[in-house]
Amino acid sequence: MAGEISILSLLIEASFVVQLVMLILLAMSVMSWTIIFRRRKALSDAVTDAKKFEDKFWSGVDLSKLYNEVSARAANSGLEALFKSGFKEFARLHKTNSRQPAAVMEGTQRAMRVGLSREVERLEMHLPFLATVGSISPYIGLFGTVWGIMNSFIALGAVEQATLSMVAPGIAEALIATAIGLFAAIPAVIAYNKFSHQVESLESSYANFVEEFSNILHRQAVSNNGDAA
Repeated sequence: MAGEISILSLLIEASFVVQLVMLILLAMSVMSWTIIFRRRKALSDAVTDAKKFEDKFWSGVDLSKLYNEVSARAANSGLEALFKSGFKEFARLHKTNSRQPAAVMEGTQRAMRVGLSREVERLEMHLPFLATVGSISPYIGLFGTVWGIMNSFIALGAVEQATLSMVAPGIAEALIATAIGLFAAIPAVIAYNKFSHQVESLESSYANFVEEFSNILHRQAVSNNGDAA
């Protein structure tokens, strides 16, 4: 209990600059933990949704029926969004350029590439903030530490007889700033690395689906062109 009270008193009696540094670091830590929990859920849902859609897509379901089912939903994301954008553009172009499979596929692939870019951007949302917290928090804490130690030595120089008890509180409160900086930085760095790996894995999965879906649509376009001829 005494140790907790002494730490609390150090925080309360710290200089304004050191207290400001601690408040900034605590705010960054709270924001990063909020993002960590939200991104964890969002990426976990994205992996689950991708697996479900791939299972349905490769089950042999009719693509037109699957498109109507996907379009009936209020919002689409992940593979559903890529499938919807690709099939919609394919159907639109096929009506006007049925005898030009290359032109149809070029427009279809362009639409899916744009959709892929949007989905990756959505998955990476707020990750730069975690990287920023992880990289600058230790330095912000170090600034508070340097400032606190500097003030302690300035106060030490103003007295005739210096003792350790005179500078210990100032140095201790300064070191707390460094500890809070590390507390904010370490989880942010770990989460950023983990989430970045998950985003890369999902991006690879999305890109593979785009290629496979493009091949299916290309065969269908060539087949329809042959039948029309």
